[in-house]
Amino acid sequence: MKAKKRARRSKSMPAFEFNHVMLYVRDVQASLHFYADTLGFRILEKFDYNGTIVYARLLPPKSNTSLALHLPEQGQTSLVSSGVRLYFEVKELDSACQMLERAGVKLLSPPKQMPWGWKHAYLLDPDGHEISLYWAGALRMRKSTMK
Repeated sequence: MKAKKRARRSKSMPAFEFNHVMLYVRDVQASLHFYADTLGFRILEKFDYNGTIVYARLLPPKSNTSLALHLPEQGQTSLVSSGVRLYFEVKELDSACQMLERAGVKLLSPPKQMPWGWKHAYLLDPDGHEISLYWAGALRMRKSTMK
């Protein structure tokens, strides 16, 4: 039954592959420091305009989906996207959080086991974008069950 549904959908709608998320930031260089130097993302590209980095794209470790950082358009003042949270899965969550704290990153919430079985820690990037570092393991692609 599931195979039939997938086959029908694929005939009517081409498959989408998630490519990247773009965050508007006040200072691309500061955000590059946070995401590349602190979180260990690899810089794929940077664009400079009149001596200022205006755009960069990074790849998180163990991922094929990238994160783009972009200065806001002239006149755009709001940066934080209400209702958006970035999720990055980290197998060694406790260790990663300890390393981040030693590097000066303030955790909003330390690693905590959630009722749905995933373990989460929360922090903010330099522009206030909310980030969840989590470990779900085998539960990641399964339906969550509250405990």
